[in-house]
Amino acid sequence: MKLSWPVAFTALMCGMNAFSADSARPEKPNVILLLTDDLGWQDVKCYDIDEPSPMETPNIDALAKRGVMFWQAYSPAPTCAPSRCAIMSGNHPARAQKTHVIGGGPPTPYNKTAHRMMPPWYSGRMPENEQTLALTLKQNGYTTGHCGKWHMAINHNAFPQPEDQGFDWTRHNLGTTKKMSPNRLAGFATDQTDDPYQLDENGFCTHQNSIDALTFVEENKDKPFFLYYATWLVHSPIHTRNERLLDKYCKKLGVERPENPEEWKGEGQTNPFYCAMVEELDYYVGQLFQYLETTEDPRWPGHKLSENTYLIFTSDNGGMEQHPGEIITDNYPLARGKISAMEGGTRVPLIITGPGIAAGVQSDVMVNGLDFYPTLLTLTRSERPEGKSFDGSDLARLLIKDPSNPDLVKAADGSVRDTMIWHFPNSLALESTIRIGDYKLVRNYDYVNNANSPELELYRLYEIQGGKQKRGDIEESKNLAAAMPEKAQAMNRKLTEILTEMKASYPYYNPAHKNELPGKEMVPSVVSHQKKGNTVLFRYKEHGAKVQRAQLLYTLNGGHRYEEWFRLPAKILPGNKVSAVLPEGTSHYVINLIDENNFLISYPEMVDMIGSRKEKYSVNALSVTDGKGTR
Repeated sequence: MKLSWPVAFTALMCGMNAFSADSARPEKPNVILLLTDDLGWQDVKCYDIDEPSPMETPNIDALAKRGVMFWQAYSPAPTCAPSRCAIMSGNHPARAQKTHVIGGGPPTPYNKTAHRMMPPWYSGRMPENEQTLALTLKQNGYTTGHCGKWHMAINHNAFPQPEDQGFDWTRHNLGTTKKMSPNRLAGFATDQTDDPYQLDENGFCTHQNSIDALTFVEENKDKPFFLYYATWLVHSPIHTRNERLLDKYCKKLGVERPENPEEWKGEGQTNPFYCAMVEELDYYVGQLFQYLETTEDPRWPGHKLSENTYLIFTSDNGGMEQHPGEIITDNYPLARGKISAMEGGTRVPLIITGPGIAAGVQSDVMVNGLDFYPTLLTLTRSERPEGKSFDGSDLARLLIKDPSNPDLVKAADGSVRDTMIWHFPNSLALESTIRIGDYKLVRNYDYVNNANSPELELYRLYEIQGGKQKRGDIEESKNLAAAMPEKAQAMNRKLTEILTEMKASYPYYNPAHKNELPGKEMVPSVVSHQKKGNTVLFRYKEHGAKVQRAQLLYTLNGGHRYEEWFRLPAKILPGNKVSAVLPEGTSHYVINLIDENNFLISYPEMVDMIGSRKEKYSVNALSVTDGKGTR
């Protein structure tokens, strides 16, 4: 059973009839969601606002002239997997407990002694029974296809895969992004017919990811289709198989090929390998744009596919500015990049085209990847699944009526949506952020006795002058928290309210950190453990700090290649005891205690994240079968 459409939806559909008066127009428009990987806001030529970008992106620039180009578009998260899961599910990463890549392990610090804090447990994947965008469109008569990157599970090849979550068709080929061997200055593509990356007539490499996208459209253009085209470009490894492009950008940037092929130390946007990758991305997506523009729609004779296809072009997060040994790009004037919830990590290019959407429009309305799911349901006249809620807003009215009017974007309660949050209690960032109107608040979790990290930062990104929004401190360089304490606290309370409703998880202090931390010497310890049936009982001793919460971490597949852990609350009992019930099928388990100073103690002690690359967490965990039932 489906929910009936609201009156507002019906009214919008009546308005949309103005552009679909031709009775021959197919009722169901096609949809392409084109999600690039790590493409920064300033990596695309048409987004230049200060220093000109050296990258050449003529096809993406031309696409912007055919639709709406958003200047204040955001990804749901500052890293790949949580953004992808959020876009496909419509659920905020904080609500889904999917806040970073990989996941699905007990909470441990990245390095046992070097890091003051550790992230909370977060899920390794999107739930297998999730009502995804693909599944909903499939239930509404669409043929659904995915090509390219997946990464909505612990590993690209782990469960669930696209076919488990609503896709009829899927292809995963890395194409030209497969790591070059022996290094990125060897093995360039040639024009030889037996070369899998053979150069085409325009001097670009054969790229299977692009071929797969075109194949799906070609095979399914005679029926309504949804294509999730997830490029591997421009994610690392940072290389190009196109020697011509590498030489072109070396010359354009005035740089030499590095003597050490494994590093690039040039600052700013001077990495010729990366610049070449961006142009390659533009070329390959341009092939799809051209196909849509030049291919007749079998369902609508006399018209091209582009006339009845909604296309969303965006990125999963902000640009990755650097990794060890290499500077990749620069998101300036935005602060930081991928793996940070500052503007450079979450602001992304976004262009939307399609029937009824005006061409050549630039919008300053604040939008988010979480908005795609509800928007596409409206644009495709698909019914909303019963019981399905969304953390984003429907942008259809904005797109069709007036892309410059923020009042057309409504929150769930019907008010104008002016607030967004990001929750990234991970990596070194350890932060949550909230934007309300022109202001953005950053909450840092690692602030106790930390001179480098204030608890709150407040920035005014834009200013209203003469009724129009003008650029302010998008660099996030002027912290106003001390000058505007009441506003900072009010925004912080709002952030807490939203995160609490989402049941968000927060980072913990690490009792094994090598330097002094307030309360580290008072953490509790587990002294014994018993198991009777599926019930486990732990006894602990306090050393000055009260235990406030307890968690059971368990896995159903300990030792498996894709070992995955889950979390349940444990019950604190009188007499310094904690009990929990092991879910059926548990193979290994761990108990976590969190004290009043927010230190997390794991029993048994787990390896850190670095160590988990060499051995599974289950090696040190309690097992239901190996005689570790009592300690």
